[in-house]
Amino acid sequence: MPKAQINGITLYYEVHGQGPAVVFAHGAGGNHLSWWQQVPVLARQYRCISFDHRGFGQSLDAPNGPGSQAFVEDLKGLLDHLEIERAALVAQSMGGRTCLGFTLDYPERVPALVLADTTGGFSDARMAQLRGEGEAALAGANPPPRTYARHFPQEQPAPAFLYEQIRALNPPRQEAAVPGPTAEQVRALQTPTLLIVGEHDVIAPPALMKMFQSYIPHARLAEVAGAGHSVYFEKPAEFNRLVLEFFAEVGV
Repeated sequence: MPKAQINGITLYYEVHGQGPAVVFAHGAGGNHLSWWQQVPVLARQYRCISFDHRGFGQSLDAPNGPGSQAFVEDLKGLLDHLEIERAALVAQSMGGRTCLGFTLDYPERVPALVLADTTGGFSDARMAQLRGEGEAALAGANPPPRTYARHFPQEQPAPAFLYEQIRALNPPRQEAAVPGPTAEQVRALQTPTLLIVGEHDVIAPPALMKMFQSYIPHARLAEVAGAGHSVYFEKPAEFNRLVLEFFAEVGV
């Protein structure tokens, strides 16, 4: 199994397919296995790299390590190890912090950026208020699931079961507070960007993603009907179509 000594840890990764490089960065509920419905499709024309963030899957963090504070430099180290100069980035939820942060730090290395159900750690006062209202609703009686639409387990019991099995493979971890990018940094983003959000997302709802889009005028926003916070897992065919069409349009 491919592992590399990256930034003080042993980082697990996989590479499938040939062509321009595409990196998939999972969310807090997943690991490299989360992309099982994307990699086989995109690997027909791209070199697909999936990996376990440190503290997830098979990438153990160092004792008292930096956790998510090192995500951006971990990604840089992995690309350098693979001798990949430029790679399109596809991020889900927590992975948005990795990919947006990397794009802001190394814009010349990212020809295209996909941020799914995430603002990459960015927030303003309006967005923080909306998030707070959402958290309050989640604390009420009979709250919806956080990671996917309420109807997902009933309509697709096998994928929903697999989602939870993949999540359970992650070791225990502690959350680390990482400052998000500033408004000035986000406004300066020139990388072609696609934002994807599920209609029923309760963590990064459509209204929040629209606020985020207002800081990136060139970014396009796609809302996927019937999906919650995990569009890539709940509606993989639609997710893959959106990503492939976007890559074709921007010349990845």
